[in-house]
Amino acid sequence: MPIKVARIPNLECEAFYFDMERRGIELLNMGINDVPDALDMGEVDAGPVSFNDTFRLAPKSAPVSGFCVASVTRATASVLLSKIPIEELSGGRIALGDGDATSVSLLQVLLTLKHDVRREAFVDQQSEHDAFLLTGNQALRRRRGARGFPHRYDLGEEWQSWTGMPFVFSRWMARTDMERQDRVVLEDSLFVGQEDWINNLYLATGPRDDLLMLPREVLEYVQGLRFFMGVPEERSIELFQEKMALLEDVSA
Repeated sequence: MPIKVARIPNLECEAFYFDMERRGIELLNMGINDVPDALDMGEVDAGPVSFNDTFRLAPKSAPVSGFCVASVTRATASVLLSKIPIEELSGGRIALGDGDATSVSLLQVLLTLKHDVRREAFVDQQSEHDAFLLTGNQALRRRRGARGFPHRYDLGEEWQSWTGMPFVFSRWMARTDMERQDRVVLEDSLFVGQEDWINNLYLATGPRDDLLMLPREVLEYVQGLRFFMGVPEERSIELFQEKMALLEDVSA
């Protein structure tokens, strides 16, 4: 049977899939918030998982080496758009929308612990709001901002300026019952795909109409990401978990 992998149709994940179809890996499109359940039910063998969701998948699933999506200084695809400066949002309302679980938690950590925003300030997208979260390709398409929301805050940049660290948004996870040879094929495909996709970007000549981005803008965005974890990313994960624990204490 072919290896089944969850494909997230966001720009930051495209490198992972560049080499997969050539190897006969079956790709199933889904949103990143849907991947944990698909892994748990055995509908896919592997895929990118929002960092906040990785822990609840054990022991059925485990990380695939150090593959991840992490921002170095700016995330670009995880932003807060606001009518008022972020320092004044303590009395406002913030719409979380359908952003990935980790971006939602990062926003809550930043606003609650750094800017004294209360838990009841966070509302759904349909409620009246003073600011809202955008993630993924939607954030890239609206990277110039939105009418009526003149203030734009990049969550990766906010985290980096606060902590001096990168931020890990997602990790690759695979079911622990995968055949060993299938796991080797998956890991090799992830390595090769990243290298070949980046090289292909340097040769791109046309715009990405779906994202309203020029090739230069796509390249700049990708160069601001890391796809494999190192020591800074590990330390950032530890710090984020500490902040999450503080957030729970504040919200209790």
